[in-house]
Amino acid sequence: MTKRISSAADFGRVAVLMGGRSAEREISLISGNAVLAGLQRKGIDAYGIDVSFDICQKIASGEFDRAFIVLHGRGGEDGEIQGFLQAVNLPYTGSAITASVLSMNKRLSKLAWIQQGLPTAIFVAVTEQTDTKALVAELGLPLIIKPVNEGSSIGMSKVNDHEELKQAIDLALKYDADVIAEQWIHGEEYTVAILDGEALPAIRLKTPHEFYDFDAKYHANDTEYLCPCGLDADVEQGMQDIAVKAFNALDMKGWGRIDFMRDTQGNLFLLEANSVPGMTDHSLVPMAAKQAGMSFDDLVWRILETSFKDEN
Repeated sequence: MTKRISSAADFGRVAVLMGGRSAEREISLISGNAVLAGLQRKGIDAYGIDVSFDICQKIASGEFDRAFIVLHGRGGEDGEIQGFLQAVNLPYTGSAITASVLSMNKRLSKLAWIQQGLPTAIFVAVTEQTDTKALVAELGLPLIIKPVNEGSSIGMSKVNDHEELKQAIDLALKYDADVIAEQWIHGEEYTVAILDGEALPAIRLKTPHEFYDFDAKYHANDTEYLCPCGLDADVEQGMQDIAVKAFNALDMKGWGRIDFMRDTQGNLFLLEANSVPGMTDHSLVPMAAKQAGMSFDDLVWRILETSFKDEN
């Protein structure tokens, strides 16, 4: 278990790292400023830093004691910032380098889960040269195309017929050279947040969109978030147990989120892991924490406590 902190002064001077250069920059700035405000309301000496190429100078000149990472996507969830912070011996929230790489890369995540006997949808790596007819023969239609190293559903497309497939692959390749096609799971989407090794209440995501895409996540007013999720207690507990196993299989630490599909027969399939989930007013981890009786400000305090993981 993470070291529990009783005094705001014990955290020292905290850098809240946000923004960055990824496709999720704007969401990261919203999340980061929400985290910054929450920490400051708790009396923590926290400062916001928009991460850019001069991050080394900003960290060195700030004389910080630890960092709260709120960088979404590349540079924040792929081990890059974690490697830098470890190199300068600055404690930080969440997962370390290896877990960040594994959880950011959807293909590697799925391979790790398969190796551990955990359920995930069938998938195939695709390129510009992929035989689309053979792909459809293997996975069937509909299917979904995903850039491997992007979050927030950026570059993802549901493909309903063969004519849409090449366009979907081309779109994904604009964001990432590493792309997968995944079997479409008909059913309901859920997510489970993990905090300090324990699963928070599951959330069911309902959207009239084809899937829970970027617009449904951040802009739409017709997306529904059900928490309690509506599942029987034993079914939800089973989902939470798989979420913790999936989190641990990637060696994730501190906090994160695991996304699921539940098909019409009740079978669960792991979709992806998030090592630095969103912390906006639409975000899921704060929603699950609230259901568990935890305020946003208490949540960011608890997450910041995970920065002590290497100091015990």
